[in-house]
Amino acid sequence: MDLLRVPSNPNKQLKEEFVSNLTGSSLLEIAALSFIVPALMVLRHWSGSASAIERESMQKKNDKFTVHREEWRNYTVSLVVDFLCIVFPILLVFTVLAEWVYTCTICLMLMLFFCILAKRSNSSVINFKEGSKELSHLRTSISSFRVSVMIVTCLCILAVDFKIYPRRYAKTETYGTGLMDLGVGSFVVANALVSRQARNSLPMRWKDAIQSTSPLMLLGIGRLISTTGVNYQVHVGEYGVHWNFFFTLAAVTLLTSIVNIHPRHCGIVGSLILIAYQICLLKGLNEYLLSNRRDMNIISQNKEGLFSVFGYWGMYLLGVHLGHYLFFSNRTDAVIQSDMWARIRVWFLCITLWLLTLILDKYVERVSRRMCNLAYVTAVLAQNFQVLSVVMLSDFLPGKKPSTLEEGFNKNLLGAFLLANILTGLVNLYVDTLSVTPAAAFGILLGYAFVLCAVTGFASFCGVKFKFW
Repeated sequence: MDLLRVPSNPNKQLKEEFVSNLTGSSLLEIAALSFIVPALMVLRHWSGSASAIERESMQKKNDKFTVHREEWRNYTVSLVVDFLCIVFPILLVFTVLAEWVYTCTICLMLMLFFCILAKRSNSSVINFKEGSKELSHLRTSISSFRVSVMIVTCLCILAVDFKIYPRRYAKTETYGTGLMDLGVGSFVVANALVSRQARNSLPMRWKDAIQSTSPLMLLGIGRLISTTGVNYQVHVGEYGVHWNFFFTLAAVTLLTSIVNIHPRHCGIVGSLILIAYQICLLKGLNEYLLSNRRDMNIISQNKEGLFSVFGYWGMYLLGVHLGHYLFFSNRTDAVIQSDMWARIRVWFLCITLWLLTLILDKYVERVSRRMCNLAYVTAVLAQNFQVLSVVMLSDFLPGKKPSTLEEGFNKNLLGAFLLANILTGLVNLYVDTLSVTPAAAFGILLGYAFVLCAVTGFASFCGVKFKFW
């Protein structure tokens, strides 16, 4: 019975202090890190394109060709190679190679440039006349983008508890930009770009809206009960005493579903919400949200989570508008022409949003994830469009196919995230993350990442799809 007993958390206060009072990194380093992850995925696409071409004949016989038909051994080898080519280098950059970020970025840029040139020069010119094929390329890029967000999030939520993970990458206390600050915002943007609102689907009834958000509410309540029950470390300044990530997602989803806005108008409405919210912050709301004072009422106890919903809602509406404008709006042009323009617009938006972030951060208010202010919203959008623009470079590689690891994560994004949270909680309860050596810490992170990827990959292989609704 003692083996089944959940251990207490004697280092709770130390672990909370370990992730408190941090100021983050520079926007330049965030941009460099945001290039590394998608670049590794693109290079894996390139290295795996040969096998993809060999499977072309099978795809012609059956358009519903899936990874489930691969032999167990081949699938395992492919999954391990993907892990070594994508996840392992990411772990290295986030930990032992953190001081070499810019060098790694430049090397990956050169590798990507020469690989694309070599691949295109040794291959026939890509036939872009088939609209359905080009549309498939675009959908694959969007899926790869969403998977990259999930992989980085899953790796960082455990790595942050070890000293081997640089403190500048962790979430900031008040103002600043840490890599982990972009996590919740990236989830919101990734969901908004491909949401039913962006696709201009039929409006959701309020009963359906409540039903669709109920799983997120249950997850939020479950997280609150579990963290309280095992005395798990929770940084109150992040969302509040009772609020958490799942409640924010549920609130944004519920607001967007009930307040039905056409995607063409979501950009204007989202901008107005963000501007009005930013004005309120400058008028004194920011001082209230950043203060340590908490009264006994529920609003004061969870002020960060409740008020930041306005920022995340505005961010979501902007994401809906941009997703509709870039990918789903009806055009009189051919599909291929609109898709090519979508890539150009993604690259243009990336540059524009980074410039806008620099201006807002310097002249209006510094980036703050805790408040989800206007500069934070533009920073999240800029970083996500940068990742998407880099992933889209793989469209220039003939025979490009998503990796096995990407396909596995793409089919179980929510399941992978929940598994990562469970594994993170177990590691923190049974391991003193603050006292382990760097070598042991990296070994634990590597084992955690391997288990996460293996379970997610083989769940996909067996046809298991974790979904609430």
